[in-house]
Amino acid sequence: MWTQDREEALQPETGADAIVDWSIFSQARSEMGPGFIRMLGYFREDGGKSIAQIETAMRRKDAAAMVTPASTLGTEARQFGAEPLADLAEEIEEVARRCLEMRLSPDELLPSVAKLGALYERTIALFDQEANPLAQRRSTGRGADAANQEFGRL
Repeated sequence: MWTQDREEALQPETGADAIVDWSIFSQARSEMGPGFIRMLGYFREDGGKSIAQIETAMRRKDAAAMVTPASTLGTEARQFGAEPLADLAEEIEEVARRCLEMRLSPDELLPSVAKLGALYERTIALFDQEANPLAQRRSTGRGADAANQEFGRL
């Protein structure tokens, strides 16, 4: 279930290491080889769809509609080392299942569902930064940055 540690992992000042287990991410990258970037793209696409389905189900108070996308998101997130995201998705899945069994409204999931999208976006941003570290350094203009006039002059 949700703990204070996971709550702290969602704070903006928290480092990337609290959101992504980089050893698992690196292992996945090694195991997937050249297909890694493609698989990461699938995670981005499927994860976004899962988040939308969970949020829609929450608005409709439909616990049954939360189970499958939460399960999918949790499994895929864990594969890439996104442990807090996986834990939160699994919590949503477990509570949604309990609500189904006990015929309860999933209202108690509202805070968790509300945090899910932001955590997913932060996780994806970290994945993008790690998968393409040059993206942060590229210049978009062709001004003085592109024409280094002083390089090589005596």
